[in-house]
Amino acid sequence: MEKVVIIGSGCAGWTGALYTARANLKPLVLMGAQPGGLLTTTSIVENFPGFPEGLDGFELMSRMQKQAERFGARATFGTVEKAEFSKRPFALTVDGEAIEAETVIIATGASHKHLGVPGEALLETKGVTYCATCDGALPIFRNQPLVVVGGGDSACEEALYLTRFGSEIFLIHRRDK
Repeated sequence: MEKVVIIGSGCAGWTGALYTARANLKPLVLMGAQPGGLLTTTSIVENFPGFPEGLDGFELMSRMQKQAERFGARATFGTVEKAEFSKRPFALTVDGEAIEAETVIIATGASHKHLGVPGEALLETKGVTYCATCDGALPIFRNQPLVVVGGGDSACEEALYLTRFGSEIFLIHRRDK
């Protein structure tokens, strides 16, 4: 029986692990398919407090993991296949193994919505990005024509933010009608 199981190993997961480990609850972090979450694919994080020069996303997540483990957090690779929250203890099936937990913190994070166009994956980190506020100020984007694909409030906010850096901003709204 685990006191605390944390599903996800991004910023929220490791922050939860740090606090619960400091409370001597010995949390188990299930790192999932992408340990460290989406931030590990970011070449430079410039908006994390305490790092005025910026920091590689993979390095940041590694530091967060080490800090949580220093206080007793445990980490394992594993993907939750089934979760039962209707009664206590909570029951998880992780890669075919049953785990019971008094508390489960779900910190599964987000995933990018990809366009699915040829060459998209090849151009990630070479000009294709999924977060204007994360990457828009990078030198590669300054004084360049920039394109935002999307049609909701988020796309408009991202495009507006990029006006600080790009020479021109194009907003493409994809629809089938």
